[in-house]
Amino acid sequence: MNIQKVTFRNADMAWDMAALILLPEGFDESKRYPTMVSVHPFGSCKEQTSSAVYGKALAELGYVVIAFDASFQGESGGSPRYVEDPSQRVEDISRVIDYAVSLPYVDEDRIGGLGICGGGAYIFNSALTEKRLKAVVGITPVNLGRLFREGFSQYNPIGALEAMATQRTAEARGEKLQVNELLPPTPEFAKQNGMTERDLFEATDYYKTPRGQAEGGATRMLFSHAQKTLSWDAFGFVETLMTQPMMAVVGQKVGAFGAYRDGHEIYGRSIMSKDRQLVELQDWSHYDLYDHPQAVSLAMEKIGPFLSQHL
Repeated sequence: MNIQKVTFRNADMAWDMAALILLPEGFDESKRYPTMVSVHPFGSCKEQTSSAVYGKALAELGYVVIAFDASFQGESGGSPRYVEDPSQRVEDISRVIDYAVSLPYVDEDRIGGLGICGGGAYIFNSALTEKRLKAVVGITPVNLGRLFREGFSQYNPIGALEAMATQRTAEARGEKLQVNELLPPTPEFAKQNGMTERDLFEATDYYKTPRGQAEGGATRMLFSHAQKTLSWDAFGFVETLMTQPMMAVVGQKVGAFGAYRDGHEIYGRSIMSKDRQLVELQDWSHYDLYDHPQAVSLAMEKIGPFLSQHL
């Protein structure tokens, strides 16, 4: 497998996007390949699970894989930094597809998408209107809008929006940007302070240890620019617009971020999909599905045939 690091900018873009292109063994540029767009989680970057785990697994199955950094994050451009804007995240996917179809070895009729955590919800939402995606897979998908309205705002979305408004006004008047760290600094700190809820603790174990740490995976968010997240719904209009084959993969060890619930919801509502599949892995959790070899292997046993059928 060969990995190429690229940057690109389409005509309508104000900044560069950074991506890794994973090429399958025996790659021949004169041929055309099925291609997967791989979308990283909220607070993550392209060097983590979207390329190093699922990108690698897909390339080993013969796919060209493009794993990219979201706008405002990682090595992609955009300012201010650490903005999590769902609409922009979905637009990023279309811009990556624009770049993909400019590559002579990409088969434009066999482009699919895979996303992890928040990236899973973004790839599903993109598929509602981006019909160049022919099949989509969400790995432990989280509807970030729902999560922000609930747990991330302590079930007080109006209070959160009012605080964001106050902070944005202060920053517009010259005060320092408020960049929130989303996780405890170490698993040990989390244990000592009772922060042991499954998803929160396992996120800390992934992002704050050598297991998953990467320079671009900041786990930070610009608080004042997060308002639109609270009014966003990844699954709006799914019943009408989700026509492509879709698969949601969830672990049955449930955590507070709600992927199990969201995976069931997107599956249940995708009534127009040409093929909808829900994969439940009994002994695995949200963050196991990021990189645990056995959990990933079980997921890929289902993903491989699904993509082969539709791409």
